[in-house]
Amino acid sequence: MSHHQPRSLAALLTVAAGSLLALVAVADPALAQWPHWRGPFYNGSSPATNLPPRFSPTENVRWSVSLPGSSAATPAIWNEHVFVSSTDAEAGTLLALALDRRTGRELWRRTIAERASRDRLSNFASPSPTTDGDRVFFYYGQGDLAAFRPDGQPLWSRQLAEDYGEFAFLWTYASSPLLHNGRLYLQVLQRNVPVNGRGRTDGPIASYLLALDPATGRELWRHVRPSDAVAESLESFASPVPFEYQGRPEILVVGGDCITGHDPASGRELWRWGTWNPTRISHWRMVPSPVAGAGLVLACAPKREPIFALKAGGVGTLEPEAIAWTTAEQRDVTSDVPTPLFYLGDFFVLSDLRKNLTRLDPATGRVKWELATPGNAKYEASPTGADGRIYLLSFSGEVVVVDAANGQITHRASFGEPGDDQTRSSIAALDHDLFIRTNQKLYCVGTP
Repeated sequence: MSHHQPRSLAALLTVAAGSLLALVAVADPALAQWPHWRGPFYNGSSPATNLPPRFSPTENVRWSVSLPGSSAATPAIWNEHVFVSSTDAEAGTLLALALDRRTGRELWRRTIAERASRDRLSNFASPSPTTDGDRVFFYYGQGDLAAFRPDGQPLWSRQLAEDYGEFAFLWTYASSPLLHNGRLYLQVLQRNVPVNGRGRTDGPIASYLLALDPATGRELWRHVRPSDAVAESLESFASPVPFEYQGRPEILVVGGDCITGHDPASGRELWRWGTWNPTRISHWRMVPSPVAGAGLVLACAPKREPIFALKAGGVGTLEPEAIAWTTAEQRDVTSDVPTPLFYLGDFFVLSDLRKNLTRLDPATGRVKWELATPGNAKYEASPTGADGRIYLLSFSGEVVVVDAANGQITHRASFGEPGDDQTRSSIAALDHDLFIRTNQKLYCVGTP
């Protein structure tokens, strides 16, 4: 009889945990939304359930709409609104869009700026919008920031490159804004001298974390963040992420060869760890954002370099003992572009360069399973976890669904158009629906 008790207890605990999650989702309506490009928990996971096991552009599609242009931004979704940053391919402009979540019908569009891009690999519409249901914020890679009511009523706008100096990036700046606990955060980690004619010449170029009042756009504080990195290694395309550990809230910022935690109320630096770049290699720009879970904060060193797991709760400049583990001995576990996922108590790392997906045990950093990503296309969109599955989207617009438990592919479906490339938007999951953005379309798929 006692032989069966552990299994019964485990089953009861699983049911209880599921019920608790459902209660939390009901108690906090924000968890039933997708307010930020990494979802309601800021780690790529979602409490969405009953998602369709099979789907395609013609199967289990609630609606699909053609978009005016391409963008790497992930939609933000709240109640009946889907907010989309976009380019207008014909006009060459930047747009803010709102769609009806039930039908995909366009509710409103606003032209934000007249120029959409300046390099061949990306455009200014790469940052994802963010919302709290009362306001929605659209931010663009040349510095335009615009706030609206959900019905499209303009609230305020700013041009950060004009206010704080033109951004000094070799490529196109792409950090997404963070709306959290009544403040709007933006990070600009950039070079300290102009590059290719980009960057202010009328004063020093500083990297900074900025907090604004969401109601007015007024600056609450601006924290200058120093770095010992050089040249392109000063550039970060990552986004700020909120985190709380043992009652201490933080804003996590990564780039410039280091990762830092900041006081949300003042911007003051609480702790810093670096470096993955002791020889100060000059071309190690940072793309993946931080991800936190299980008492750890992850930073992905660029290119094919390791991932570093830092013990949360540190103060000041952290010593090597703060590193819980690295993937230095597991050379396949690395990420140059996608932000890792924290889901079901584990980390999931998608490597665009090693072409694999791995599930890591937070306690040890060991690989639980490894999957080679299928097809020839690259995967740069950050993975999403929901309903016991991991959702990936390739450059060509193919969706790959992976069983989180064992790393087996359970479904593949191509959503891209012929010739599609550089599809980078993450898949959003909420309620019973998936929102899949390709270069040309946005699909909502769901269980009938």
